[in-house]
Amino acid sequence: MRALLFVTTACTVIGLAFWAYHQNYRTQQAIAETEALQRQIAETRARFAVLRAEWAYLNRPDRLMELAEMNFDTLGLLPFRPEQFGRVEQVAYPAEDAPEPIANVVEISEQGESTP
Repeated sequence: MRALLFVTTACTVIGLAFWAYHQNYRTQQAIAETEALQRQIAETRARFAVLRAEWAYLNRPDRLMELAEMNFDTLGLLPFRPEQFGRVEQVAYPAEDAPEPIANVVEISEQGESTP
């Protein structure tokens, strides 16, 4: 009986060791994938910062003014003037439709109360 207990214990230990070994490699693989994703996120953020800086550089008001003047014949763009802007009070919002009244109104009383 002792021999069976020793063999069972040994098999259990070997099985748990194999499981732990397998889990260790799966964990290392997950960590490597996470680090690769973190590097990719950092690279993407750096590219995004460069694109944002380029966008700010290309949208300088003096550059846009030069382009508008250079292409005035084809585009017809004019600079903004203060009188072109309006106030919120001047915006014409559409009128909201009033809900239709309920035609057949039924009064409901609470339970236990008698209705007259």
